[in-house]
Amino acid sequence: MRYPHLLAAIAFIAPAPLLAQALTPAETRTIDALVAKTLADTGVPSASIAVVRGGKTVLAKAYGKQFEGQKGPADPTLPYQIASVSKQFTAAAIQLLADEGKLSLDDTVNKYIPGITGGDTITIRQLLSHTSGLRDYWPQDYSFKAMATPTTPQGIVDRWAKAPLDFAPGTQWQYSNTGYVVAGMIVEKVSGQPLLDFLQAHVFRRLGIRALDQDKAVGPGFPQGYLRHALGPVRVETPAAPGWLYAAGELAMSPQDLAKWDIARMNRTLLPAKLWAEQETPVNLTSGASTGYGLGVGIGVKDGRRIVEHSGEAVGFLTENIVYPEDKAAIVVAVNAWFADAPGRIAKGIADVILPQPQASNPDAAALDRTKQVYAQLQAGRLDRALLTEDAAYYFTPATIADYRTSLSPLGAPSKIEQVGQTRLRGGFVNRSYRVSYPTRTLRISTYAEPGAQGRIEQFLVSPVE
Repeated sequence: MRYPHLLAAIAFIAPAPLLAQALTPAETRTIDALVAKTLADTGVPSASIAVVRGGKTVLAKAYGKQFEGQKGPADPTLPYQIASVSKQFTAAAIQLLADEGKLSLDDTVNKYIPGITGGDTITIRQLLSHTSGLRDYWPQDYSFKAMATPTTPQGIVDRWAKAPLDFAPGTQWQYSNTGYVVAGMIVEKVSGQPLLDFLQAHVFRRLGIRALDQDKAVGPGFPQGYLRHALGPVRVETPAAPGWLYAAGELAMSPQDLAKWDIARMNRTLLPAKLWAEQETPVNLTSGASTGYGLGVGIGVKDGRRIVEHSGEAVGFLTENIVYPEDKAAIVVAVNAWFADAPGRIAKGIADVILPQPQASNPDAAALDRTKQVYAQLQAGRLDRALLTEDAAYYFTPATIADYRTSLSPLGAPSKIEQVGQTRLRGGFVNRSYRVSYPTRTLRISTYAEPGAQGRIEQFLVSPVE
């Protein structure tokens, strides 16, 4: 469920806030062209965006095909599944209960939810900051086998939160959807309400936000998710069975509604100012090192500007939400596909329009032998299943492998395959990303593998990038 693009916090000089002004016709045309080109380049069917400048929403617009059989233009009021962007709302629910004296962020988990591994030492703060050590139940960027069957929060807890911890609480940072499921259960235990009902009463109705359970934001009139295997055809995605996102990412809303929350954040309204500050304060590890992550949000500096950021990945959907607090600016991008880099590409392009900044990159070299081997196998349509975990074997059906072969084989041998970004531990797997370069195009490979030199592959996904 898409981890946030965390950036190292560094000293900076805050720029002056942008004036509250509407986009000029030229700026709007530039954004329209950016979105249209991105959709055309990536094959992503639709995008819905909201742009905040000077503390006000200055653009809310949707583009492309939001669902099969759509008649008329795209509708910016339709709710997209925002997935892990929901985490900051779960964190806010916990914070509100703490502010009322009904719990403390430093309470241990077993005070509210018994039977969790390490529950006598894991604190609620560690759940919200991804430092609990609880194993992530969904590190993959695809629907794994169990997701075809409905589940409950307790079902997730029983399978993943009762497994051995990946590390001692507080000693490492590792993205954990499981921790947020536990946090949501605590909200319900303490408040006596379903999590979504609590948020409706304390957040959404007060801000005029239409927020839905993403399991119910399906069917006629709702955006439909899409998938793509490598460079194969864009296909309608099958939603996961109910119950899989819950407090880790259960919400669906329009970007213009999410922007209302972003505006409340930058203006320090709705929640007490101290709770906003608490949410945006990076949590430190026991070593004293910063995680770059607060309570449900990533905190960092991008091109000299402080950002509060989180991305989201649901089955068939991607979202990017970036707030520039000192600039009173925010960018929300939601797409109905979970392949390619459309949300990040669009968000960066919009940032260049409303607050111009240089592009940055952070490549990181690593060993590539097996990645090159598997990529060549997929081009040939002969994948060695001994290299795969059970879930990866489930993902790579004959039809999937055929899509990889027919779309990748004509490209021939790449000029270069190189690792980009940092190697991370997540869900008990090692996560790496790679850039595949051809003379006329660039691809991305996202991998998860079991630890160790001979660890089996849990994920190997290929998608186009700019």
